Amino acid sequence: MILLAIDCAASLCAASVYDTEAGKEIGRSVRDLGKGHAEHLMAVIDEALAQAEKAYADLGRIAVSTGPGSFTGVRVGVSAARGFSLALKIPAVGVTTLEALALETRHALGPRPVFAALDAGRDEIHAALYDGHGAVLREPAVLTLGEAAAVASSGQTVLAGTAAQLVAGAADKPFEFGPMLATADIGTYARLAAAKAPGDRPKPVYLRAPDAKPQAGFVLPREEK
Repeated sequence: MILLAIDCAASLCAASVYDTEAGKEIGRSVRDLGKGHAEHLMAVIDEALAQAEKAYADLGRIAVSTGPGSFTGVRVGVSAARGFSLALKIPAVGVTTLEALALETRHALGPRPVFAALDAGRDEIHAALYDGHGAVLREPAVLTLGEAAAVASSGQTVLAGTAAQLVAGAADKPFEFGPMLATADIGTYARLAAAKAPGDRPKPVYLRAPDAKPQAGFVLPREEK
């Protein structure tokens, strides 16, 4: 099966074409954008498909990073994955940025528990805890720095993600570190998605409520009937 993985959850706009039977990536394209994922995503996908010498009709599955990450970037990626899934009549699979970072850490350091933590600003840490085989011990959640330090200190845990150094400093104990990045390599998303059974459509992992809220003063009164 040929799988297309896309990631727009952080500054990267990335696509990977992965041959699940051969267990290897056969095409990729990655642009470090910061913003503007919607304008570049289709070109990035086309570049990855061209490198793999594949067409959309060859795809058997779509994978997408579902966050936590950039609100807009995650929305762009998930919307694109759902669109491809419907148009091509193939399943779409979601992979969180936290589980992808945890897998990269295990590949680098061996089968160890991983606390993947992202600095979300406003004194918030978006984090999840995984065991040495990737099973979820604590689902993705919003934590204070103190709460994150307490979770990380509960065992022989490796830290990964942009908040790894912050958590280590708050815990005041030595840790090993995996990638201290906002997202994993696009190939990691492809490998994770290849091993997952298709289920519900991917949904964005928004751990924080959106900043934009309706202004009550401008709400029109409902007409009684």
